[in-house]
Amino acid sequence: MTFPYSRFVFFGMVCALGAAVCFGTATVLQAMAARAADTGGGGEAALLLRAVRQWRYLAGLALDGLGFLLQVAALRSVPIYAVGAALASSLAVTAVVAARLLRVRLSGSEWGAVGVVCAGLALLGVASGTEGDRGGSSALRYALLAMAVAVLLLGLSGGRLPERARASVLGLGAGFGFGVVEVAVRLIDSLAPSELLTNPATYALLLGGTAAFLSLTSALQRGSVTTATAAMVIGETIGPAAVGVVWLGDRTREGVGWVAVLGFLVAVAGALALARFGEVAQETPVRETSLRQPPPLASPGFSPGPSRRPGP
Repeated sequence: MTFPYSRFVFFGMVCALGAAVCFGTATVLQAMAARAADTGGGGEAALLLRAVRQWRYLAGLALDGLGFLLQVAALRSVPIYAVGAALASSLAVTAVVAARLLRVRLSGSEWGAVGVVCAGLALLGVASGTEGDRGGSSALRYALLAMAVAVLLLGLSGGRLPERARASVLGLGAGFGFGVVEVAVRLIDSLAPSELLTNPATYALLLGGTAAFLSLTSALQRGSVTTATAAMVIGETIGPAAVGVVWLGDRTREGVGWVAVLGFLVAVAGALALARFGEVAQETPVRETSLRQPPPLASPGFSPGPSRRPGP
């Protein structure tokens, strides 16, 4: 059965937005679970164990898994540039859900940024074409694997980076890792075990997801949340979008390329304005929580980890 063009694009955009909702909501649920777990003694391991016993934390993990499946479906339906911008909008979802569940106060400019993200995604939905028709060369697959290894090495050596540049470098590395996952999904054409095991994109996807999570966790623990998240958004959107257009044949609808470019830039700009929501505040009393002066994320030495797209 074949879908009409407009329905196929609509399906892909719905999946991409659904993934963003899952990831953004998971961030808040896991933050709430970590906050509830921070009531007893013990070290980091004990705190983490209490967090994973919270139903909100488990629900957050389940949403991460569902979000990843929706992300895969979206990447097999619409161009990478549309999916990347939609996933970056998970920060807007986190902002709205945090305002509701954690009673985090959003300023007028932050509500405006949420509106900007929605406007950008609407433009992308109007202008987006279907996924590109090029399968990608072997060289691209091996280059993707090399990028995944590089990001993994960066994450493992994060503690040795200069302190002033640590958050931005690790955040950018995390973005590249998530971008590797996005491109790798497009380069896996068959789920047959024999083909999966011989496809470099399979290993790029596994390493890229792991490396991105490691780099983002290190960035959030060692530096500014805003800086790390902003760098991540840039890394996971611009590079993969370029790969999709240049090497995988991603295109827009006829005559509306400028609308897609505008929508992409607007959505990413709105996400960058909400970069403080890369992690949700946890300890400051609700009525005092303000995004202008974000409180500590959790107890010293403990972070439940960033809620982002998991490796498969």
